[in-house]
Amino acid sequence: MSLVSVQNVSFGYSRDRLVLDGVSLEIRSGASVGLVGESGSGKTTLLRLLLGLTRPSAGEIRFDGATLDTRSSRYMRDYRRQVQAVFQDPYSSLDPRQNVLGIVSEPLRSLGIPGDRPALVEAALVSVGLEPDILGRYPHEFSGGQRQRIAIARAIVAKPKLLLADEAVSALDLSTRIRIVELLKQLAADMTLVFVSHDLGVVAALCDEMVILEKGRIVEAGATRKMLADPQHPYTRKLLGSVPRMPA
Repeated sequence: MSLVSVQNVSFGYSRDRLVLDGVSLEIRSGASVGLVGESGSGKTTLLRLLLGLTRPSAGEIRFDGATLDTRSSRYMRDYRRQVQAVFQDPYSSLDPRQNVLGIVSEPLRSLGIPGDRPALVEAALVSVGLEPDILGRYPHEFSGGQRQRIAIARAIVAKPKLLLADEAVSALDLSTRIRIVELLKQLAADMTLVFVSHDLGVVAALCDEMVILEKGRIVEAGATRKMLADPQHPYTRKLLGSVPRMPA
């Protein structure tokens, strides 16, 4: 069953400048999907549409069978509970004025989720490999990898159905990148993951399925192993030949 259905979606800042052009995509519940493309391919724009931060110029996005309605505050409140995101830079994505408890519990407060917030935050921290005794510490006290784990804990504390990750490891050093990819792989066992990246090596290590975007259009999609073993589109072959890969 599809959790997300993108149906003939286009987005542009004008009629003559389309960033996405007629994109159709089905993301099944429980899948781990990599959106791959070079800068300007439209992958981050598609992620913003999936987050409900932007409305399509044409087409429709459906989530769990219902149309994504960004005009309805009631709908979007429930949608935010089910869809969370992790962004690229762990240094700028965390509020330096808040401690870990305040940062990770923010979705619980803003979405009005009931329960013992410190206990829920502690559980989220443990699930990303951090000790629960860091609740009173601040972002500047942590390494980049630890900050990204805190950001991931914030994204999963509300137990979303869909986790969207936008270049979530590209700002990290190689060894930290490998550990965060392994963490995301573990988390993807319990939720649907959409991972945006320009790096086919990272996607190969993390995602079961892959979608290749070129200049706002999907040029190839399918099982990651099959596409890496036998790419059909020239652009996919170009990416395979030019993008650095993460060691196994």
